[in-house]
Amino acid sequence: MSPTERDDLLALAGELGDLARAETLAQFRPEGGIGAQNKLSSGFDPVTEADRAAEAVMRAHLEERRPQDGIFGEEYGVKHGTSGLTWVLDPIDGTRGFMSGTPTWGVLIALCTQEADGPGAPLLGVIDQPYIGERFSGGFGAATVSGPLGHRPLATRSARALDEAVLFTTFPEVGTEAEGAAFARLSRQVRLTRYGMDCYAYALVAAGQIDLVVEAGLQPYDIAAPIAVIEAAGGIVTDWQGRPAHRGGQVIAAANPEIHAAALEHLAT
Repeated sequence: MSPTERDDLLALAGELGDLARAETLAQFRPEGGIGAQNKLSSGFDPVTEADRAAEAVMRAHLEERRPQDGIFGEEYGVKHGTSGLTWVLDPIDGTRGFMSGTPTWGVLIALCTQEADGPGAPLLGVIDQPYIGERFSGGFGAATVSGPLGHRPLATRSARALDEAVLFTTFPEVGTEAEGAAFARLSRQVRLTRYGMDCYAYALVAAGQIDLVVEAGLQPYDIAAPIAVIEAAGGIVTDWQGRPAHRGGQVIAAANPEIHAAALEHLAT
């Protein structure tokens, strides 16, 4: 891939972020709150019109700009491409937060290689928080954030003891009973555990603010963009066995290899 094509792809990811930002902000915090449909017959997995509209406008732009690429989206599924590249889209990661009016949801955009059975390794990623106006981008060896504090490079935190670490996850009840027990073992070893940030927690790893995010039950569209951003900022993202995590499932994002290795010891089941 030439430097020019890399620049074009990074610019296109930004264009997708701009389009999704406009769609989601237009429907955020309306008077009386946001209505949502439940995608599950048992449990609660909400989807809003903003989810659908944001993914639709991104897909339409990709069809115009790069029709040869594949698309893997949360709301509208899979489109197979011929270029060997696939865009992985989560129009609103954190729909529960979005419908509750909190500013910790985000738009996730990733460009991945294409494997025979789905998206492959992420090449670039964007974590965009429209309401705050922050955009975390990473890929091709560079990671940056732009927002209220300006534009600057991203870099993860340096190594530290596990008992000095800050750990995040979205839900206190992490995955299965066994997965929850593994998380609890790790949580007892760290200085601080916090909950409920969705994709914004991964952005905080890339920004050098926290050390670990540990989750389970993820889909490719939940994690592809965070992998690209965190790895470009100097961190590491794997599953709980230290293997590639771009297909989702159990995921640990760490600021550096040392804290990653220390945390994995407590997640082993």
